Amino acid sequence: MVVSSRAKLEMKLNYLIIRSDTAQKIYLSEIGTLLIENTAVAITASLMCELMQRKINVIFCDEKRSPCFELSPYYGSHDTSRKIRNQIACPQEKMDKIWTQIVKHKIQKQMELMQYYKFAQESELLKQYIIEIEPGDSTNREGHAAKVYFNALFGQEFSRNSPCVDNSALNYGYAIILSAFNREIISNGYITQLGIFHNNIFNRFNLSSDLMEPFRPIVDKLVLKSKFENFGPPEKKVMVDVLNKEVFIENKTQYVGNAIKIYCKSVLDCLFGDETSEMLIYEYEF
Repeated sequence: MVVSSRAKLEMKLNYLIIRSDTAQKIYLSEIGTLLIENTAVAITASLMCELMQRKINVIFCDEKRSPCFELSPYYGSHDTSRKIRNQIACPQEKMDKIWTQIVKHKIQKQMELMQYYKFAQESELLKQYIIEIEPGDSTNREGHAAKVYFNALFGQEFSRNSPCVDNSALNYGYAIILSAFNREIISNGYITQLGIFHNNIFNRFNLSSDLMEPFRPIVDKLVLKSKFENFGPPEKKVMVDVLNKEVFIENKTQYVGNAIKIYCKSVLDCLFGDETSEMLIYEYEF
């Protein structure tokens, strides 16, 4: 759900009411993510509380309509304190094991996307990187794979640091995915600051940055397919729709937003819960 023009948002009888020139109402249970693009939007406190209770993801944009911050509840689970203690005490060996799996899954999805675009030689190179991954990815196969991957798909001159339309679209899409992971981590009772691999002291979302890695190629595919010439409000609406793409996980076809929920819980259970838990991953028809 995207609100892109001046409006007042309030709640009435389990409906989100959008008041502008006309009034529009949407049943709250039908909303997974609420993206507020316009800084002239007003929102009531009662609506914000209800959105948090229902675990609806709320993202606010700045004056350039880029994701700026989000709403997060204080408590996502009745046993949050116990889960955070388990998170802090998680052995490094277990974190290395899970990070290794995350990197393997990410490179696997990158390889599948390159196969779709018929980069056979580069795909074989990524397959070799998967074989070469060591515990905790100590030899940085992820970084080597990323260089091959982006140069193949976006051109030899492409850099993730350069100001261009593709990077703007990628960053916007990644921000949407990251926000969805923030919601799920908090909903499961953990904190986003303590990561597995990412440990930047200025990053509030280290754990989310870890867990989202295998989902990045879905954003990449959408950017490549869209072939944006500019990146304004119409293009941003295309990128927000990434959460509505369909993938296959846990023997079912799911929207990406729901697949993130399933995947995230499986990883958190493997990290901080039952030793018999299984880490799931999605399948996607690139």
